[in-house]
Amino acid sequence: MKKALIWIFAVIITLAASYYQRKTGPTYPLDFKTEINGETYAFDLTRSASHGDGCMVELPTSDGISDAKVVFKKYPGNFEFDTILMVETDNQWIASLPIQPAAGKLQYHILIFDENNLLFSTEEESAIVRFKGNVPAWALIPHILAMFLAMLLSTVALLMAIFNIGNIKRIAIWTFSSLAIGGFIFGPIVQYFAFGQAWTGFPVGYDLTDNKTLIAGVFWLAAMLLNLKQTRRWIIILAGIVLLGIFTIPHSARGSEYNYEADVIETGDK
Repeated sequence: MKKALIWIFAVIITLAASYYQRKTGPTYPLDFKTEINGETYAFDLTRSASHGDGCMVELPTSDGISDAKVVFKKYPGNFEFDTILMVETDNQWIASLPIQPAAGKLQYHILIFDENNLLFSTEEESAIVRFKGNVPAWALIPHILAMFLAMLLSTVALLMAIFNIGNIKRIAIWTFSSLAIGGFIFGPIVQYFAFGQAWTGFPVGYDLTDNKTLIAGVFWLAAMLLNLKQTRRWIIILAGIVLLGIFTIPHSARGSEYNYEADVIETGDK
């Protein structure tokens, strides 16, 4: 019964941490809400796009809207803004942003008009969309599943070590194995397809996602090795706390970024 409760709490904690990580990350869509003609008007702006699908900006139609525009520029750098007039089709206003190179970014905002006035603008909270290459499902799905499993097993091991329940040695091996598969095998494969570079963390770059994976791997490798011959609960607890803390860091923060002026992806080259 105690083990079952540990697994239940571990699932809840892992789901909550995963949701928080994605929700606070720089690739999660920006949500907006305003009022038009006395009715709530809501939409979101994407912040992640692929070469194959492009970046489609979509707004719901409304009787009070007569025109909508997307204003954008390359980011970062001192570039001029350009404007795209959105087209109304099938209950939506749509516009497609120009596709950028891998890790290239566009900063953009929306302007919504009625017949005479500007109704709403997102200029004060512009979205920044980053483009990436198409990642095949055979690489992306195992990466996501293995990383989620690693977080779940890490939380289980943490709770087992705190309450001194279960076989934490076995869970430590499973945790490190999942982390190695998700973070150090499929992770670089996913990143290579997305941005053309397999590893952009230490010692070649400053990618936060790669570096936090590396830190978690070091702690869980130590936890696994130090528990092979005798039980050392303290290192399991420490490794579990480290991985849990890492999962609260926004996903894809300080990731690869294309420098338009230098024509390079900077993060991996630092």
